[in-house]
Amino acid sequence: MRLLVLGGTEFVGRAVVEAGLGRGWEVTVLNRGRKGAPEGVTALVGDRTAPGGLDGLAGGEWDAVVDTWSWAPSAVRDSARALEGRAGSYVYVSSRSVYTWPTPRGANEDWPVVEASSGDGGDVDYARAKRGGELAAVEAFGDRAVLVRAGLILGPYENIGRLPWWLTRIARGGPVLAPGPEELAIQFVDARDLAEWSLTAAERGLGGPYDMVSPPEHSTIGQILRECVRVTGSDAELRWTAPDPILAAGVQPWTDLPIWVPPGEMHDSLHRSDISKVLAAGLHCRPVAETVEDTWTWLRSIGGQAPQRPDRPAVGLDPSVEAKLLNG
Repeated sequence: MRLLVLGGTEFVGRAVVEAGLGRGWEVTVLNRGRKGAPEGVTALVGDRTAPGGLDGLAGGEWDAVVDTWSWAPSAVRDSARALEGRAGSYVYVSSRSVYTWPTPRGANEDWPVVEASSGDGGDVDYARAKRGGELAAVEAFGDRAVLVRAGLILGPYENIGRLPWWLTRIARGGPVLAPGPEELAIQFVDARDLAEWSLTAAERGLGGPYDMVSPPEHSTIGQILRECVRVTGSDAELRWTAPDPILAAGVQPWTDLPIWVPPGEMHDSLHRSDISKVLAAGLHCRPVAETVEDTWTWLRSIGGQAPQRPDRPAVGLDPSVEAKLLNG
């Protein structure tokens, strides 16, 4: 199989490249060349936002394309049009954010999506950018477009900072504010599982939307934080705290305390979706312990400081706020 990855140097794109290489596929990447391409790939340089940015793709043919673009949908439109007729499948890594808010508990791929356009070239919000990218992929590839609607993504190479923040905080040790309830379900997908499924979907000729997260019973906030304590080997003491005092202190779920949102509407939308379709199509979710341990191993290998996407705000709780809640 010949695989083209648009991007391919960070997080999900990097996981896709490694999955392709692991299968013995011929892997080509197209990006701006600001970061070194993984060893073993054919590296093409091009800026998708600039005139002539796709010239490096001229004449090439691939069995599958994976695109993780998150900004103006017009870049997906231009890429998909340029590759139409020269690629078998177009896998677009989208987001469950494309659904109209709030999505109720048990929602699936049939839930209504936001209004969007594949031609948007300026600033649009994240939900409409991803939905516009979906439309662009479908316009060019039809039922050969695979729309991977990912929820929370964790794992090595994470450049958002969620799991790295928890690992770094817990590695410091001492009392740690642990947002409850401890058994609260967390739906996430390891970037490597997303990558493997996406390549298999392209290989099998699948098409259409697939919600991409683990089953609700796969993990809890308690499991994730306890694994952080285990893999870091710290003396951290998890101090489980009910949602009410956390919220009363002005702490923002999801951002100040990454991954976590309290029970209620937001939690149902983020962590209670029906993923029976993608499970039937072969999604395998590795154990939570493996995701946490491998992320810690990677984090240490790069000096303990995770990369940060410039278009995403930094996450994590102010130490003074945490101390006040712990001592209150």
